[in-house]
Amino acid sequence: MSGARRVAVVGGGLAGISAALHCADAGCSVVLYETRRNLGGLTHSFHRGKLAVDNGQHVFLRCCTAYRELLDRLGVADQVSLQDRLSIPVRQPGDPRTAVLRRDELPAPLHLAASVLRYHPLSVAERLRFAAAGLALRRLDPSSAATDRQSFGRWLRRHGQSDRAIAALWDLVGIATLNARADDASLALAATVFQEGLLTETSAADIGWSRVPLGRLHGEPAMAALTSAGASVHRTSPVRRITPAADRWLVSTYPGGELFDDVVLAVPPTVAEQLLPPGADTLPPGWAAALGSTPIVNVHVVFDRPVLDQPFLAAVNTEVQWVFDRTEAAGLAGPEARTRAAGGQYLALSLSAADELIEEPTERLRARFLPALRALLPASANSEVRDFFVTRERTATFRQAPGSAALRPPARTRARGLYLAGAWTATGWPATMEGAARSGITAAAALLDRDPPSWAPSPPGRPREGVLA
Repeated sequence: MSGARRVAVVGGGLAGISAALHCADAGCSVVLYETRRNLGGLTHSFHRGKLAVDNGQHVFLRCCTAYRELLDRLGVADQVSLQDRLSIPVRQPGDPRTAVLRRDELPAPLHLAASVLRYHPLSVAERLRFAAAGLALRRLDPSSAATDRQSFGRWLRRHGQSDRAIAALWDLVGIATLNARADDASLALAATVFQEGLLTETSAADIGWSRVPLGRLHGEPAMAALTSAGASVHRTSPVRRITPAADRWLVSTYPGGELFDDVVLAVPPTVAEQLLPPGADTLPPGWAAALGSTPIVNVHVVFDRPVLDQPFLAAVNTEVQWVFDRTEAAGLAGPEARTRAAGGQYLALSLSAADELIEEPTERLRARFLPALRALLPASANSEVRDFFVTRERTATFRQAPGSAALRPPARTRARGLYLAGAWTATGWPATMEGAARSGITAAAALLDRDPPSWAPSPPGRPREGVLA
């Protein structure tokens, strides 16, 4: 690939993988640097004995087109399940009934009307008021700064939604996609979630999930795809500095460095702000800390027998949020053995907006969540717990709070040849796998287009601070 444009991608999460593949497919000579041993970023797996464990429970929707295209590019689309029709079983403690949020074939947003009208965790009046708020939410402009500055919860209350309706219906979707409860979430991001997923296209919110460990879905095939495309991947290679060098960039690792025509920073926001050279930021100093982060905690329970007969369920009126059956994906049992008591069952509880839980010791989380899980799953009453453990993502997402849009930088920096990618950049989407994939595509498109920005790196020996073209 002699004479090809040399591109460095710093960061091997979904954003970096997407950017690197798009650049390599366009004929660039790509080198991807990743700090960890494996690719995949926040979507990775590890082993606990013979159990394959995902660091977190990730799902996607049919409307997640960029992420689904990435799965196609990696050759793993056959490793996921995607519902034929949206169906979310919802349970609450002490109630033997299962409410189901399911779509029919009516055009959106009428496709949800029948199931919402039967949604017994809410009163009939609360169910009817949901429709009016949904129609009002559909009319909002998510790109408006004024919309972004508003709290989703406050907006819902102004539109007739009770605290119970917010907790048992709106937060059911919102907390999993925004990693924030309605009161703490940006109205603009909430509007994006509900407009794209539930209020515009009938099939948009059909839920998909991986049938294999995330490392096998993302990291391993990404390594193979990048290598096949001619890219080089340097793992366990943290980038320490990015320095202007004439009209190129010196990317420094330990012990040396390489020159590149272009660089994509697909790293967490705090790392991006540290690596960006002075004058390249489009935001004032300290923007990454102001953007902040929100943790997610995952509670993992292995029972000695099957206790859940569905791939997942959502919970209301309890501290439990979402429960996923990861038995087959984790290698605990094959499809033919799942109904055998000897096979056991592995469940993962995903707890978003987990600020209050992130420092709780495992034993306290066990005392808190195991009884709550048993209250939701009567079949677990006499079951034995074979294993219980907790995983924590302390900086799982940026804090998707009111006003956060003003702290999300665009793909283009002020420095020619230097770009940003990550679910935290200005994608207009929340911090999801779809947002990450979109950001990588956007950064690659900007790089390949390369309209001159207002700032260029200084020649060697000249100061860079505040150099404006």
